[in-house]
This record gives sequence, structure tokens and C-alpha cells, in this order.
Amino acid sequence: MTQGGAARRTVLGAAVLAAGGAIAAGSAGSAAAAESARGGGAGGYRDLPVPTVIGHRGSSGYRPEHTLGSYQLALDLGADVVEQDLVPTKDGHLVCRHENEIGGTTDVADHPAFASRRTTKSVDGVSVTGWFTEDFTLAELKTLRAKERIPAVRQRNTLYDGRWAVPTFEEVLRWADREGKRRGKRVWLHVETKHPTYFRSLGLALEEPLARLLRRYGRDGRGAAVFLQSFEPSSIQRLSRLVSAPRVVLLSAANTRPWDFEVAKDPRTVADLVKPEGLKWIDSFAQGIGPTLDLIVPRDADGRLGTPTALVKDAHARGLVLHPYTARNENSFLPAEYRKGTDPAAYGDAFGAFQRYFELGIDGIFTDNPDTGLLAAEAFRPGRGVN
Repeated sequence: MTQGGAARRTVLGAAVLAAGGAIAAGSAGSAAAAESARGGGAGGYRDLPVPTVIGHRGSSGYRPEHTLGSYQLALDLGADVVEQDLVPTKDGHLVCRHENEIGGTTDVADHPAFASRRTTKSVDGVSVTGWFTEDFTLAELKTLRAKERIPAVRQRNTLYDGRWAVPTFEEVLRWADREGKRRGKRVWLHVETKHPTYFRSLGLALEEPLARLLRRYGRDGRGAAVFLQSFEPSSIQRLSRLVSAPRVVLLSAANTRPWDFEVAKDPRTVADLVKPEGLKWIDSFAQGIGPTLDLIVPRDADGRLGTPTALVKDAHARGLVLHPYTARNENSFLPAEYRKGTDPAAYGDAFGAFQRYFELGIDGIFTDNPDTGLLAAEAFRPGRGVN
């Protein structure tokens, strides 16, 4: 595995500035530079720094999640990759929300015109009450403003409530293009299809419109600066037939089953998928896995980290990268031995937790706090150390 980031950091267009370069060569180089900034071109995921720091929903430790403000700050803080979760609108547009229920992440409850849209639905077998993106057109959704999802833990983030609208994925692709050109390097995205079986049953399939957007913005090839991820393996299999971009299967708790398995009456659980034979199956259509951190190091009854599993070793034996989720700074999310004090919203020893996971050889990590993750990762990157 190439762990250095030199290939990614090449100044765009430098190759065409050699002495004596013809005008045609310069034009070709400019086109290549533009393609690279858009997320295509050379330098695949194996050229990302390792451990790779993935901004979880942007920089959700500091800004309301899945907003352009959260994505921008993640990039500014040094995240190697920025994550988006996709759900559809009633008229088929892909928008960035962690869930299709938006009562907790927008001000929809403050809009009397939408009061009648509050309803209860079964999403992946779970009863959920609120407002749902699939009941709104994009124009209606754009009248809402985003807000902090967990204000009790992240009160400071509420300062930014109302600052940003709900972005479409196409707006994010345009933003990534602009930032790539401005920074002279590709902006990597990590894109999740949310509840794909549920939405397909409503006639709002995610994979085909996602693939169309990826092709339109040059992020559909093997070397594209994008990971495609889902908790439903069938969604990743479908995407593998539509585009060649690298793909990651997300894995929840060991005793759970992906919802598409439930629907298809597939008896396998996540515990089966993390076994060598399960990883071999995943390797047939994906390049990596995104397990919950507990699948790598389980927690005991007191919330302390126990004995690591063989998942890292077994996944690497299949050539799969591991992007586990989610590292956060607050006590309420940290393993018990890394908490400080009794305030659940206070920061604990996040660096100690990062070190424990990085020492096990994971390839990257989703984190709400990209700056913390990046500083922790530096000591584990080749040629770098703690000064």
C-alpha cells in the first residue's frame, strides 16, 4: 500500500509547463488539470495518506452536519475525505441528510405550512415520526434551514442554526470542483446511499441518479476521488455495475442484519460478513469495509475497550481497506477509559482513543473532529512523528 500523499499533492498542470511544450500539449495539460480537480484522473484511493482522516458528515463536531459550512470547515481543517449521506426528495433530487427524517436537523417544525406533513412511517422496520424528505419537493426543502442535531451535547454548534440550507449532492459536487481548482488538488468525497431498499420501494431509487451525477462530474472511474458506501451490500453491488469508483460496505453491530438481507430473507448477519468467507464475498464487488469501531475493538459491560478482533488482519488479507466509524471528542462517545470528568459534553482523551485504533493498523477513520483526527494520524504516517 502506498501510504504517502505525494501523488495527490502534485501541483495541477505542472507536467505541461516543461520547456518547449507545444500549445497543443499545454491545452491537453489544462484539460488533465481540470479533470484532476474535478475528481478524476490518476491517483486512486491507495495514494491517500494512511491513516486517512474522513470528515464525518463534514465537521459535525463544530458545525451542523451535512451543510456546506460543515463540509468547508472539514476541508479547511485538513480532512483527507469529506462524507455525504444521500436521501431523495419527492421529485427525485438527491440531497445531503443523515436521515430522511428531518425534524431533528432542520427548522421544518417552525413552518406552519408543513405542519400537516408530520407523519409516522416504518423505515427499515423501525417506526419513525416526523417530516421526511420524500414528502417534499426540492423547492420546498430549500425553504428550510439546517440546525444542530444534538444540541444538548454540542450547544456551541447551535450558534450556526439557520446559517445554511440543505444542500443537494450536485451542489456538493460543484463545491468540490471549485475547491479542487482553488487548492490545486482533488477533493475526495465519501458518499453513502441511505435506506436504498426502502427508497427503491417508493420509486425513488438512489443508485441510478447517483451514477448519472458521478458521470456528469467525472467521478465515475476507478481513479475517481470518491468512495461509494452503503449499509446495504446490494446497493454497492448495483453501483458496481453502474460506475467503477471505489466502493465500501458499511457494517453495523455484529448481531444485526442489513435491511436488504432482511427483505431478501438472507439469514446472514454482520457477524457472518466479518468472517473470512464473508470478507471474500465483499471483496468480489467492493474495495473496502466501514465497520463500527466496536467490530474492531469491542467494549465491555463498563464501556472499556476489550481485546481486538481479527477483523483488521482478515480484511487486509483480502486486500480490503478499513474505514471504521465514528471517532468523536466528547466523553459521551469515548470508551470509558478515555473519558475525563463527568460532563458528557466535555472533551475526553480523544488522542488516546485515536492512538489505540491507529495502532491496530486501520486505513482510515470517520471523525466528527477532523483536526483532532489529523493531528493524531500524523504520528502514524510514514516519515512523520510527534515533535
